[in-house]
Order: sequence, then structure tokens, then C-alpha cells
Amino acid sequence: MSSLGRFLEFSVKTPDIIESLGFYKLLGFAELEIGDVWPHKYAVVSDGVLSIGLHDRDFHAPAVTFVQADLAKRARIMSDHGFNFNVMRLNEDEFNRLGFADMDGHQLTMVEARTFSRGNEFENDSACGSFFELSLPVREPVHSARLWASVAPSLLRMREEPTVHMRFDAGSVPVGLSESIALSGPSLCFKCHDKDALAQLIERHGFVNETFPGFEGAFVALKAPEGTMLYMFDEDFLGETYEVDESGDLSEFPT
Repeated sequence: MSSLGRFLEFSVKTPDIIESLGFYKLLGFAELEIGDVWPHKYAVVSDGVLSIGLHDRDFHAPAVTFVQADLAKRARIMSDHGFNFNVMRLNEDEFNRLGFADMDGHQLTMVEARTFSRGNEFENDSACGSFFELSLPVREPVHSARLWASVAPSLLRMREEPTVHMRFDAGSVPVGLSESIALSGPSLCFKCHDKDALAQLIERHGFVNETFPGFEGAFVALKAPEGTMLYMFDEDFLGETYEVDESGDLSEFPT
């Protein structure tokens, strides 16, 4: 189990929540009921697996956000192991949260409780298809993986060629570390089941897109209004790679 807790959402900064919300809903994401935790404008969309938190505020974003109940204890343990937090709110009179950046600057955040209700009306995937990975660009995959292995010890799959790619189970969200130069930031990957329907949506609504964008064989990439990149594939690009054992041991991986 990830020491970060349970995955909550992919948190993004949205200058225009209405515009971003409309984009995801047109793709078939559902808007979920939010709590009253945040004082700023906030919305959440989900396809039943992936939840995206849309925040109208300045913060370390985008962030992979988890629910971790005992944040004070977690802060002590992680501090003892050399983690440096760039967010630490541990007071009785406010919503507690912790945050830190990995060696590539990707933000990981932990909050004390859920900020929205789980949806239960997900009979179908979005027009993007089935979500299979949150991909993070990294400079040195093996070095980056050692940090991720310390907080998300379940290494699901990895490959060495043509580019190094490792996928971790981080609190029930698949997080991939990629050295691909095509990635400019954290990105969402989907296995698309109906390319024609997606193409029609793109044409009808004028979504910003790029065909064959160069990342792992994706056939199209969409850019959300707030800047999030969504990549669509025919198949999971790690589908033919080998699975690793349950230990997730990285000791024999080339450095």
C-alpha cells in the first residue's frame, strides 16, 4: 500500500473553471458533488477511475493528491527519512495537508479527508476511453523511481527500450515515469475504444488537438483549457512489456 495514502485526484490550477468543466463534460466525464473544504472555486470531474480536481487558486500544481488520515504522524516519519515539505498545514482549525516535490519537480500532496463524494453513475468510459496511466516526464528514470518506490512500493511494469518507462501503483492510481522528450508535463493516458466518435467530438467542438503527437504512439492528444494534456492510444503502450515481481525490487535495474 502506498505510504502516501489513497489516490484522491489529479489537482490542476484552472483560471476558468467553467471552461475546463465544460471541456471534460463534453468528453463524457461526470461532475461530482464537492464538499465545503476549500474557500476557493473548486470542481471535480471523473470517469469512474480517474478524478480531476479543478482549482481556481494559486498552488503547487499540477499535483497528484492523496487522502492520508494521520498527517502529523506521516510528516514525522517522512521528515525522519529526509523528505522536505513545501506544504505543511497541521493545525486543528484548518484543513490539514502536506506536500512535497519529487526530484523532477512533480508535486505530491496529501490531505486529511476526501474533498468530494464518490460518484456511482459510471456505466461507460468517457469518449477518451479507459484511463490507464498518469505519465510524468523524468530526467533520470531510475533515480526518480527510487523515490517513488519509497512511497509507492508496488512497481507494476517496466521496460528499458526504446525509452525507460516504469509504472507504479500509487494509492490505486497507475503513475508512469517516462524519459520521453515528447512529454512537457504530467499527462493523462487513455485506451480509446471509439476513435471515430472521438474524432467527431473534436471536430464538432473545436478542441485543441495534435494528431500523432510523438508520445508512445498516441494517435491524438487533446489539450484541456487549463493546459492538461490527454493522450489517446489504441493499446496500453506497456501492454507487451514484462511484469515485475511483487517486491518491486529496483536493485538489478541498470543505472
